[in-house]
Amino acid sequence: MEYIRTAIPEVVLMKPQVFGDHRGFFLETFRQSEFDAFCGHQEFVQDNHSGSSQGILRGLHYQLHQTQGKLVRVVIGQVFDVAVDLRKGSPTFGKWVGAVLSAENRHLLWIPPGFAHGYYVMSEWAEFFYKTTDYYAPEWERGLLWNDPAIGIEWPLVEGTLPTLSNKDATAPTLAEAEVFPVGWLAENTIKE
Repeated sequence: MEYIRTAIPEVVLMKPQVFGDHRGFFLETFRQSEFDAFCGHQEFVQDNHSGSSQGILRGLHYQLHQTQGKLVRVVIGQVFDVAVDLRKGSPTFGKWVGAVLSAENRHLLWIPPGFAHGYYVMSEWAEFFYKTTDYYAPEWERGLLWNDPAIGIEWPLVEGTLPTLSNKDATAPTLAEAEVFPVGWLAENTIKE
């Protein structure tokens, strides 16, 4: 596995080594010891799998308490995956990074706690798989508006068509209005390696 730090160093793109022949392929998608060395130790407690058609945008979501780190990948199709830093006091607060994840490139993205996360489906259909470091807690779930100009995410919209959103995502607050992780949260929640 190759671990590549993005423009926000805590968000890590992972490129697995794929072994293939006439029978098919094999790859390792997670190894605890390597993950610990490159991303810090995390315990994953829940796996999720979702399917969506082209033009669907899910996000940007986060949990204010019971914060979730997410290790994400695509097993069918292609998505544009995004993380936004919501840790007030962080040098990258309000900044975003994105990566194309697909069944073809088999890349994974590590989004640590303290970030909003979302993805846009570029292919006709995509199935998205992710591990989380805490359980889903709907009472703590929050959202961030997908097209907030203060963040400026460059979504690769298919044919420039606006995405299909849930009502909750379409009416999510902007960064200026959103509940974020307060100053001090970052220091208290940094994983010591």
